[in-house]
Order: sequence, then C-alpha cells, then structure tokens
Amino acid sequence: MNFIIVGCGRVGAELCYHLFKSGHQVVVVDIDKESFNRLHPEFRGRTLEGEGLAEGVLERAGIHEADGLAAVTNSDTLNAVVAHAARTIYNIPNVVARNYDPNLRVVIEAFGLQTVGSTSWGAQRVEELMMNPTQRVVYSAGNGEVEVYEVRIPEEWDGHPLGKLLEPLEQCYPVALSRAGRSCLPAHEMQLQTGDLLNFSSTFEGMRAMMARLSRKAV
Repeated sequence: MNFIIVGCGRVGAELCYHLFKSGHQVVVVDIDKESFNRLHPEFRGRTLEGEGLAEGVLERAGIHEADGLAAVTNSDTLNAVVAHAARTIYNIPNVVARNYDPNLRVVIEAFGLQTVGSTSWGAQRVEELMMNPTQRVVYSAGNGEVEVYEVRIPEEWDGHPLGKLLEPLEQCYPVALSRAGRSCLPAHEMQLQTGDLLNFSSTFEGMRAMMARLSRKAV
C-alpha cells in the first residue's frame, strides 16, 4: 500500500519506519529537511521537503495514488487542514490526524477526522498503571475512551457465575475468557475459576468499578 506521512518529528519518523518494515511504500513530507535525519538508517522510503499545504506538495508526494495519509506535525491546525483536504478533495480512504494539544482536540474532531491524541492517551495510560498495576490494556479505541482490559480472576470469585460479577457494572462488557490456554466467548452463566483471564470492554470508570468489585469477596 502507498502511504503519505506529513511531519517527520519523532512520531512521524517512527511511523514511517514501521510502515516501511511492513512492506509498504512510504513518502514522508516535512518543511525542514533536517527532520529527515530522524528517520531510521534502514528506511528506504521517499522524502519530500515542503509544507503540507503548499501548492503541489501533496501531488508530488503521490496523493492521487495514496491509500492513506497521516498528518502528525506538532501543529493541530495544520494536521486538521491537511487531513481534511486529503479526505474531501483527494478522497483518501484512510486519514488520521495527530492531536498535540488536548485543548485543541475539538478543532480536529470538528472535521470528523480520526484522531490520535498522544498527550491525552499517554496521561490516561500512566494513570491506569499507577492506579491499577494488576490489570493491563490489550486494546485501546479512539483516544482511550473505551479500552479492552485483561484481569485475572482471584480466588474470591472461584465457582461464581460471570453474570454475578458483571450484574452491578454498567460500563463493562465481556469480550473473552481464557482458561488453560483456550479462549471462548463467555456467557453470563459461565462459572469462573481462579486464574481465569477475563477480557472486557469498558470505559476507565467502568474498569475502576470492575477492579473494586474483584477486590471484594463474592456473596
């Protein structure tokens, strides 16, 4: 596939290398040619010096043949406008814009774009790890508003049905339950066993409620 990355900062350079390693054709655009020094030595994609909104730059980057574009500069406004142009003018199917300042996230969302806010997401992940070191995130959607968590069932809940664990929780939905290396789609009547790994989809508030529930003995 053909991808255009606008912005060759630390995020852009890392993204370029990951896409290249996966076998894709990558063109990276940046107004500062010195930024290309951040690219991995093994990167063999194409670099293009220029401002993402300057006339003809996206065309020279191959926008008409591109399958996706990521705008990951440190300017939220530039990211929003470039991504919006890629989607509405050039009809690029996969467009993602980086959100640098949480206060400006609404600017990007106003365009209806998929966004990745590293600041907001990173802060939430640090909070989760500090508050709940016994659980881990296996999938994060959007900017972390909804995630899939994995928790280990403690001895206090051995032999109790999954439904009893979930009944008072309004923002937790079971995704999978793994036991002895095998996973299944869990039903509410399924009996839990000590050591089971439960994956559930939830908001951060729902996850905190789940952890509090697991810490109490079932009655």
